[in-house]
Amino acid sequence: MGLYIETHIRADLDELWARTQDPAHHQRWDLRFTEIEYLPRAAGEPQRFRYATRVLPFLTVSGTGVAAGEKERPDGTRTSALRFASPHPLSLIAEGSGYWRYVPDAHGVRFLTGYDYRPRWGAPGALADRLLFRPLMGWATAWSFDRLRLWLERGTTPERALYRWLAELAVRALVLALCLTGLARGSLPGPSGPVADSLAYLCPLLLVLGVFLALFKAPLAGTPAARRCLRTPATRSCAPRLLRTLEKHG
Repeated sequence: MGLYIETHIRADLDELWARTQDPAHHQRWDLRFTEIEYLPRAAGEPQRFRYATRVLPFLTVSGTGVAAGEKERPDGTRTSALRFASPHPLSLIAEGSGYWRYVPDAHGVRFLTGYDYRPRWGAPGALADRLLFRPLMGWATAWSFDRLRLWLERGTTPERALYRWLAELAVRALVLALCLTGLARGSLPGPSGPVADSLAYLCPLLLVLGVFLALFKAPLAGTPAARRCLRTPATRSCAPRLLRTLEKHG
């Protein structure tokens, strides 16, 4: 699979399954989707669904997919797989597939995903995907996984987690702007003297430290952060067989 994300969540397996398999819950924590809706299905058929993502206030990209899950496996793990496609001409993703895997351990659940997709728009689309869209999708998936973790471990609702992230981002931006402004003003000539010279030497160091903290300080514990998730598998990982069963329904 092209993208791989993994997190560890100290929570009950059934609760994690419910928060990820129920569309009403899923659309709350997953930054990649604005709406997820299950469609009617016949008995014994995989679950079809419709999804939509609001790209801009006036632009929503939608698509459809099919999903199936294995809730009871001999090794105690659970798996769900899906195939999806979007006919929308402005959607860079033409079609794709992926899976979720739930691996319980003594301290919670390893929750991981692998997915890939085919971009449209030919060579320009492939270039845009490689340089911008795919890294953005990887970040959004990891950030969403950490928001889900905070919801299950700390009881922080997805909406509150988003507000905290935006507030911390605003504070970082303000500190960065103030420090950069101070550095720019510090380059101008000023009064001389022992005290002035000491301040002229010390202040730029403090301002540089402020820039460093604004850019690289670890997020607060209650703020979602993509950096807390693994982006490559610790061991060799392959798509589940369940995914192949969806080929005829995709």
